[in-house]
Amino acid sequence: MIVQDAVLRNEWIVACRSTDVLDRPTQVTIMGERIVLFRNEEGIHAFKDLCIHRGAALSLGCVRDGKLVCPYHGWEYESSGACVKIPQLPEDQAIPGKARAIPYACVERYGFIWVNLSNESPAFFALPEFEDENYRNVIWGPQTVNAKPPRVVENFLDVGHLAVVHEGYLGVSTHTEIGDYRVHRDADGVIRTDEIAVFQPDPDGTGQAKHVYYTYEIIRPLTVKFTKRDQENGNKMSILLTVMPLNEQETVAYGVLSFNYEMNLEDEEITKFQDLIFAQDKPIVENQKPEDLPLDLQIELSLKCDRASIAYRQYLTEMGVKLGTA
Repeated sequence: MIVQDAVLRNEWIVACRSTDVLDRPTQVTIMGERIVLFRNEEGIHAFKDLCIHRGAALSLGCVRDGKLVCPYHGWEYESSGACVKIPQLPEDQAIPGKARAIPYACVERYGFIWVNLSNESPAFFALPEFEDENYRNVIWGPQTVNAKPPRVVENFLDVGHLAVVHEGYLGVSTHTEIGDYRVHRDADGVIRTDEIAVFQPDPDGTGQAKHVYYTYEIIRPLTVKFTKRDQENGNKMSILLTVMPLNEQETVAYGVLSFNYEMNLEDEEITKFQDLIFAQDKPIVENQKPEDLPLDLQIELSLKCDRASIAYRQYLTEMGVKLGTA
């Protein structure tokens, strides 16, 4: 079923990792819509995964001389979506104007491919770490979770669960209190928290337990971030979380993990640890009720440490997001 949410359809939605689309077309499903991604000398492109002729999936075809070729009858589509060759027609017969694939706006950025289902090109958010040579960036995902996007995103913004769900990794049971903090909106529209002190057993791989300082950012309805700062040595790491609504119920999560210090770990080791953390969160968000995130702040009891979550719910209300909200 096609998911109708005008706000999200006008967002840049992550489709897959850049490395997922190489020489062959790739099929992805975003908000219930089947899409084909392919590359040619002009860059990355996204079409509705449907040949106008007999409904074949273009993703089952190939890319030949820069054209996307239908697997069923060999129709060839150029980057704009126009069909430029129909093998069954005589060479002197014009190709019908209706012989077109349906294109979507598509960009490649931050190690991912992004699609706009409204075929618009809204401004893109900044990720300074990705452009900074002092940072190492590691691409994480995909991870599929049987929960709606707002629940997945809000879990990421929830500082209070770190010492409970992730005890021994991101917190300890003897340090569960969260100090008060405030939330601010910057001139660029990004919503940021004050730094929040979090006591962790080994935040930098040295084996030393200490406080580090988290700043959470609400960037877009489907994209959030936190930055962890170690005030003793100036080390910073951040995680950008961005999610794709697969359909009305399932969400696919991706991320960029950025470090300005040496980790002495391979990318695979870093992503394996992030998979472990996500696996601890997964049963929580998959079993939360109601499944739709309540935007009425009176529905659930909140604490001061939930200010980031409250700000996210208020932001979704302001934006008019419907998918996964109540």
